[in-house]
Amino acid sequence: MSRLPRRFLSLLLSGMLVVSLWIGLPLAANAEIRNLADDKRAEAAGKVDLNNSSVRRFQQFPGMYPTLAGKIVVGGPYDSVDDVLDLDLSDRQVELFKKYRDNFTVTNPEIALNEGFDRINDGQYR
Repeated sequence: MSRLPRRFLSLLLSGMLVVSLWIGLPLAANAEIRNLADDKRAEAAGKVDLNNSSVRRFQQFPGMYPTLAGKIVVGGPYDSVDDVLDLDLSDRQVELFKKYRDNFTVTNPEIALNEGFDRINDGQYR
């Protein structure tokens, strides 16, 4: 193939790509973008999901982060919030958990939110 037809074909394909992106963008902008993490947060209704949260979510509860939060994250999955009390907790940790118990919920564990070490170290730093 000589240079002129190759250059023409290249320009034609580039033009088609630009036009397809230009036509497709307004459609994507109007579509609701959701993912598994958003769905799980909605299901938890503003509470910390013990089966799908990282230790960082426990920072809002004084005294729980990082030690008790780590025990809770590693000790799951849970069938109910009170299953946490079956862990090997000190009296102080039991007291702390009971103090904040109403802020927690349990949903089915999702592998996408629990694989690897992301629940212990989710890479978010101050």
